[in-house]
Amino acid sequence: MATKPPTFSISHGGCWRGGALFPKPSPRLIPIACKMRHKNSLSSPQKKQQAKKVSPEQLPMNKVFTDTADVHSSSDKRTLNENLMLNGDESNEVRNGTEDTSLYKEIQIEENLQENDETPKEKDSADHTSHPLQESTSTNDAVWNITVESTNAADFDGPSNSEIETAHNGEHVELGDLIEMMKKADRNILLLNQARIHAFKNIDKIHSEKEALQGLINILETRLEETDAQIKVAAQDTVHMDLLEGQLEKLKYGLSERGAIEAGEDDNNYKNSILNKDDSSFNSVSKELRLLRKENISLKDDIRVLNEELNNVKELDQRILALEDERFSLEAVIKNLESRLVAAQEDVAKLSHLKVECKDLWAKVENLQELLDKATKQADEAISVLKQNYELRKKVDRLEESLEEAKVYKLSSEKAQQYNELLQQKLRLLEERLEKSDEEIHLHLQSYEESVKEFHDIINNLKEDSKRKALDEPVNDMPWEFWSRLLLMIDGWLLEKKISSHDAKLLGDMAWKRNGRICDAYLTCKNKNESEVLATLLRLISSPTSQGLHIIHIAAEMAPVAKVGGLGDVVSGLSKALQKRGHLVEIVIPKYDCMQYDHVRDLRALDVVVESYFDGQLFKNKIWVGIVEGLPVYLIEPQHPAKFFWRGQFYGERDDFKRFSYFSRAALELLLQAGKKPDIIHCHDWQTAFVAPLYWDIYTAKGLNSARICFTCHNFEYQGTTHASELASCGLDVSQLNRPDRMQDHSSHERVNPVKGAVVFSNIVTTVSPTYAQEVRTAEGGRGLHKTLNAYSKKFIGVLNGIDTDAWDPSTDSYLKVQFNFDDLLGKRENKADLRKHLKLSSADPMQPLVGCITRLVPQKGVHLIRHAIYRTMELGGQFVLLGSSPVEHIQREFEGIAKHFENHPQIRLILKYDEALSHSIYAASDMFIIPSVFEPCGLTQMIAMRYGAVPIARKTGGLNDSVFDVDDDTIPLQFRNGFTFLTPDEQSAGNALERAFSHYRKNIESWQQLVQRNMKIDFSWDSSASQYIELYEKSVARAKASKMA
Repeated sequence: MATKPPTFSISHGGCWRGGALFPKPSPRLIPIACKMRHKNSLSSPQKKQQAKKVSPEQLPMNKVFTDTADVHSSSDKRTLNENLMLNGDESNEVRNGTEDTSLYKEIQIEENLQENDETPKEKDSADHTSHPLQESTSTNDAVWNITVESTNAADFDGPSNSEIETAHNGEHVELGDLIEMMKKADRNILLLNQARIHAFKNIDKIHSEKEALQGLINILETRLEETDAQIKVAAQDTVHMDLLEGQLEKLKYGLSERGAIEAGEDDNNYKNSILNKDDSSFNSVSKELRLLRKENISLKDDIRVLNEELNNVKELDQRILALEDERFSLEAVIKNLESRLVAAQEDVAKLSHLKVECKDLWAKVENLQELLDKATKQADEAISVLKQNYELRKKVDRLEESLEEAKVYKLSSEKAQQYNELLQQKLRLLEERLEKSDEEIHLHLQSYEESVKEFHDIINNLKEDSKRKALDEPVNDMPWEFWSRLLLMIDGWLLEKKISSHDAKLLGDMAWKRNGRICDAYLTCKNKNESEVLATLLRLISSPTSQGLHIIHIAAEMAPVAKVGGLGDVVSGLSKALQKRGHLVEIVIPKYDCMQYDHVRDLRALDVVVESYFDGQLFKNKIWVGIVEGLPVYLIEPQHPAKFFWRGQFYGERDDFKRFSYFSRAALELLLQAGKKPDIIHCHDWQTAFVAPLYWDIYTAKGLNSARICFTCHNFEYQGTTHASELASCGLDVSQLNRPDRMQDHSSHERVNPVKGAVVFSNIVTTVSPTYAQEVRTAEGGRGLHKTLNAYSKKFIGVLNGIDTDAWDPSTDSYLKVQFNFDDLLGKRENKADLRKHLKLSSADPMQPLVGCITRLVPQKGVHLIRHAIYRTMELGGQFVLLGSSPVEHIQREFEGIAKHFENHPQIRLILKYDEALSHSIYAASDMFIIPSVFEPCGLTQMIAMRYGAVPIARKTGGLNDSVFDVDDDTIPLQFRNGFTFLTPDEQSAGNALERAFSHYRKNIESWQQLVQRNMKIDFSWDSSASQYIELYEKSVARAKASKMA
């Protein structure tokens, strides 16, 4: 039986195939295919890709596939009838109903293969997904449904209906019959498999023919579209020709009136030229229109692909955020458990200490218990003796009664008298024994009373010792402001001559040690007048000894009251760290008119005037005291006509040399007149470098000789050199000091260098990082002092600065909108959004990297690299925020121009001033922080940035090289890598480091988060630095004491 060829009809509704109606292609595909006829991307290869072949495993078993051909036939002949229905009245468009759909047929081979037509058994829905080989083995209940094409039912040798019914009814079946049925089943399985393979081959042929048909359809569509375009062009040309003919008629009519017969020929030529011109212009417009359509289609495809990719990225971001939230919650729980564990360990340590004390007390109680037992035993013995005495008294009473009876009866016999004498002798013996027992009882009672008294005394002593220890132990629950106020009060009494220096020393030591007795005494008489407070405190004076050091800082800056650069942060941070370690720390600074007085607590002027020498005469100085962040501070206000510190700025005056040499001598004069005996006087930078030569040349002879001098140079770029004659104003001998081995500057014999003098005259010389200490010992980095530093290298050392972790703490920072820590980085994102809103930056992409920079715009800080970083960040798709100003006019003007250029830019913002609150917000919001310094002695910016979760991008120089280690440097242990570095101070190196940071941020999100959290955990506090300074102090003081003893 020949196979019936499938017929296809193309119409509006769909396509008829083999008796089934299939939907027609999407209407969007037809115009696209027509418009893109010149584009090869939508040709037949692409259509072939859409028409995927169906594998045997994917073929469903429930599709209608009619089998009418013989399985052994040599070939299958198919014919294709295509009916193209064209509607010429409505449009010239061919509606193609062909759809790229795979044909599926179901081969129905019934177990009952009789020639008569019987109704097949109902198919089980579970057979839709079963494998053909598995179906063929089910010979009892299954209906065999297998895909096959062109197979004759007569070729199957299957069991008869009677045999199947007999097997189903459970009747007896011979073994031979069963074997025969199994053989037939195997043959049927083989035939079915062959039919299945043949069906797959036929499906492949159908697909190939379908692809060829689709190619023909595409060619027809292309030709039809070209015909439509030509028809439209012809219609337009016809209209245009009609217009031209009308114009020509008008021209002819006009010429005929004028009698110009020959002009007709010229008009014909003119008409032809116009027609040619219009044709060329129309063709160019048509070409442009087709190009625009083609570009429009490609753009739509690109937009669709981009939208799909964007949706995938958004879904991935949502999953990542969900995972990060879960990780943050788990880390918070772990952190909570760790904190509880640490608290438990601290409690165990305290408990062990209490156990030791309790053990000692139990030992003492056991001794007392032994004494009490002995006393109790002695008391028991005394009681027993008393009982014996009582019995003897009874016997004596009876004897006396008998004696009285004897006297009554007046026994006159000698026996009676002898008996009487004998009784009297016994009575005397008993009385003697009674007296001895009374004495023993008295002794036992006395010893018992003494033991009891001793026991009570020991208990009372233990209580008193406990109270005394409680009073002598430092009081930790009082703020440092309380102790600083107490120290300043005692010093004020000393300067006002209300107490002696000895009493002031003793009271100062008690306040310094935070003694509980002086705390209680001061609190009890706090509301009383000054004389009563003074009398109460003087009664507490004993002879305690101090184990800490007395350190006095003399500096030109102190944060936050008088801060220009890092010097102020170092003075405050180091002083607080030393104070926490139990050392007495005091600070002396000038009283500027422009300082932040709102940060000074309990500011008051002392009722005393300190006179100091300058320019050949004595000038008065008003002394102010106050508390700055828990530290006692002395502020010197010179009564000099030049008003040294009433200039509206800290530095930058022409007479800075005079201003600060005057302050250095006034500070030493204050220490001398206050009777202070410090162990260390620590001076900073060239502004107070005069302290070292002044101390050794003048003030040691006056009695201020207990201290060792420590000098710290925070930047050897600034040395304060001037003409040698200026040095005489503060009382120093110019002829003795203007020598190459003392204060003479290397540039000229007529100039002196304060920094060089401090290096020569100080006992300890430090700078702010180990790498910078090595750099300044070279000719390039030492700025002329490299020879002096190498000559005094034994006392010269670099100590890396720390930061004030109380002031720079994102978990408690009051300047931030949302506080956060390394366990909760969501707050950092909120601060980033808040800064963008405040500075009017774009907030379209929350993950867009933000680069921060806070610096003074001076050549040292690499201003050319900062400028390059601004533009490179914008090219890389990031945002940049700069906060800072420049004392150099041309640099300030240059950056003002850049700021004006980016004034309304959504990605760049420059704020050319210093703003403390804004600096905290920038640190908290930034993802990266750039510090491209040409040279950097220490740098605190990178430490603060890492504490706030901003990854530093820094040049390898000075303190930056000691604190920032490259993420990609395999020579550095992984736990110490914390940023991105570059060596050469040029735009290419800085740009490469910036690109590496952006790449890491975008491609390794999880690694970046780990890097941020690791950086926030780094301890940049002053604890380590303070330990190094304390070691330097103690060694210097020990050497001084040893030299005195020698």
